[in-house]
Amino acid sequence: MNNTLEMRTVLVTGAAGFIGARTAAFLLERGIEVVGVDNMNDYYDPRVKEYRLSLLRNNDNFDFYRIDIENLEELAPLFEKYKFDGVINLAARAGVRWSLVDPFVYVRTNTLGTTNLLELMHRHDVRKFVLASTSSLYAGQKMPFLETLPVNEPISPYAASKKGAEAMAYTYHYLHDIDVTILRYFTVYGPAGRPDMSVYRFIRWIEDGETMEVFGDGTQKRDFSFVDDISRGTVAAVHTSTGYEIINLGGNKPYELNHAISLIEENLGSKAKIERKPFHKADMMATWANVEKAGVILGWKAEVGFEEGIRKTVEWHRENREWLKKIPLP
Repeated sequence: MNNTLEMRTVLVTGAAGFIGARTAAFLLERGIEVVGVDNMNDYYDPRVKEYRLSLLRNNDNFDFYRIDIENLEELAPLFEKYKFDGVINLAARAGVRWSLVDPFVYVRTNTLGTTNLLELMHRHDVRKFVLASTSSLYAGQKMPFLETLPVNEPISPYAASKKGAEAMAYTYHYLHDIDVTILRYFTVYGPAGRPDMSVYRFIRWIEDGETMEVFGDGTQKRDFSFVDDISRGTVAAVHTSTGYEIINLGGNKPYELNHAISLIEENLGSKAKIERKPFHKADMMATWANVEKAGVILGWKAEVGFEEGIRKTVEWHRENREWLKKIPLP
């Protein structure tokens, strides 16, 4: 049985986001028409999102709309105007710690927003849905994390809101036969990353000679994943009929935070000034993806090693240093 799906027009939500913009770029390279939506919120400085969008806007196959997926009435006309073959939902409120401050916006965007998309897909007979989810759901589980593990004890509103989105996606698959692939991403980093994430912040702090904050002793481990690898996997997912599957996308090799800092120091030729802070209760001590399923179903594996990925990320920061200096760290 051929499980490859033809994609002519794809809706990418969060298209100005870190992973969304790279995913859109890979789709456009394949000659696919991409309709991008993003609410351009100010969780971090929107100029970073504008930069990412600027790399897409010159493509005739890219249409962009400033729309919030929380708003069903704003979204609905897009499904009237375009005949989507697939929807990739990369619009999300991210960030574990901020979700403790304002849990409501996480529920509205991550859970309600996902429901809005699924309902419109059902109404307009759009058959393929890819949902970006998170390794944060695996808190407390045995590593390497397998997709079959029970993830019923989220330790942050962010993780809980993503669990809600996954559950709703299953409901629409069950009731309406929508083909669903849920991708659980593991600590994505790379050029044009989110200013609230550790690699971006570490590079800025070290480059500017400022004291950097590290929560805990730095021995916590993350399965760092380069953005191009993650975006390639996302494109593979929208082209693959899976019925309903949850698939990990990660580097499959955890590294200590201290090692990440050392690599950045090495690439910048500068030493970090570190202020240690207490380990945060909502953080995970370690993440590690079992990615066998991604290999079998999507034919995917991570290709960019951590050393190469950090080098490319530091290079991007250096090339864009002048305007990045104006971007405040959240």
